[in-house]
Amino acid sequence: MSKEVKHVLGISGGKDSAALAIYLNNIYPELDIEYYSCDTGKELKETYDLIDSLEVYLGKNIKVLKAVSDENHDPFDHFLDVYGGYLPSNTARWCTKKLKLMPFEKYIAGDAPIVSYVGIRGDEDREGYISKKANVQSIFPFRQNIWSEDVITKVLKNENLEFILKLYQESCFHDNKDRILEIAKTPLSNNYNQKTKLGFLLDSSTKDFNKVVFQFLKTTDYPLGKVESYPLIENEDILVRSDIFSILKESGVGVPGYYEKREYKVEIDGEEKTGYYSRSRSGCFFCFFQQKIEWVWLYENHNELFNKALAYEKEGYTWQQGETLEELSSPKRVKAIKKEHFTRIQRTKNNFKSPNLVDILTDSDEWEIDWEEEEGRGCAACFI
Repeated sequence: MSKEVKHVLGISGGKDSAALAIYLNNIYPELDIEYYSCDTGKELKETYDLIDSLEVYLGKNIKVLKAVSDENHDPFDHFLDVYGGYLPSNTARWCTKKLKLMPFEKYIAGDAPIVSYVGIRGDEDREGYISKKANVQSIFPFRQNIWSEDVITKVLKNENLEFILKLYQESCFHDNKDRILEIAKTPLSNNYNQKTKLGFLLDSSTKDFNKVVFQFLKTTDYPLGKVESYPLIENEDILVRSDIFSILKESGVGVPGYYEKREYKVEIDGEEKTGYYSRSRSGCFFCFFQQKIEWVWLYENHNELFNKALAYEKEGYTWQQGETLEELSSPKRVKAIKKEHFTRIQRTKNNFKSPNLVDILTDSDEWEIDWEEEEGRGCAACFI
């Protein structure tokens, strides 16, 4: 494999990027991957513990990137001063831009070809942050489609139809070759869009599609067009959330401590009930994307950090719209948040219908966190 292409993987402190590092290390040891992590100075201790454990497992150092070198302030506090105390929010995400994306862009500065690995899973429908630099190419090993949207758009453009068909004819030896060629030569239209055609090609033969894309890339300036071979074109794995937890547990690295659910007590209709809460994401301990139940989790399990977050709220700036942390942490409000969370989780359980017996019989940990909702929110640079 060509040495001129650099392979990088960002460790956010979340479960998916950590599992991806382990997965690639175990399945594709021939890839010489550099690992990095963008430190805001405000991560949970469990995040730093995970990075330490990963370094031991991988046998490599994880390069720590910081947005600024300031002896008197950590990166977040430095930029908070720059922004005049204006706290970040879901409509003003200066934290992600300044503390995560800018250090990454600086890290990959220059024109050397770079392949960046992203831990978005096969059960997610999103792309995450993709650098706009021409020398950087993103790969998604956990998905059936490992290629980024820009690559797929170029490959499946009607203008390239004849060339793609030729590549299939030369490289495809699948038993279902005639059907695959029929799909490949069908042009995109209003009734036959890119997503539909991509799905048919991948389902017909993921390996053959990957081989065609790889050959196509050799006619472009993409980083992988500069290598002679690439092991992931043989990849047919599709990893989902449960696979991620299995990888972390089986490796011995372990699941980040903030994912471990803890009990809370709440009164429902005069009866004491036991609910469970945890954090659903990595990132700063005061992340404004947290659910209210996660703020309660922080208040009851990391009270010193909750108080630090509270101290940032001044001059009208708050982490959540319409409610201060002081208001949220009042006994009456904490009780109400727990009641709403417990009731919502129970309603989700009761409404769930699955044809799989294992889902019906198993009291899954995943019920206690709104995974589907939470993983679709926030900034991928922080939480993957």
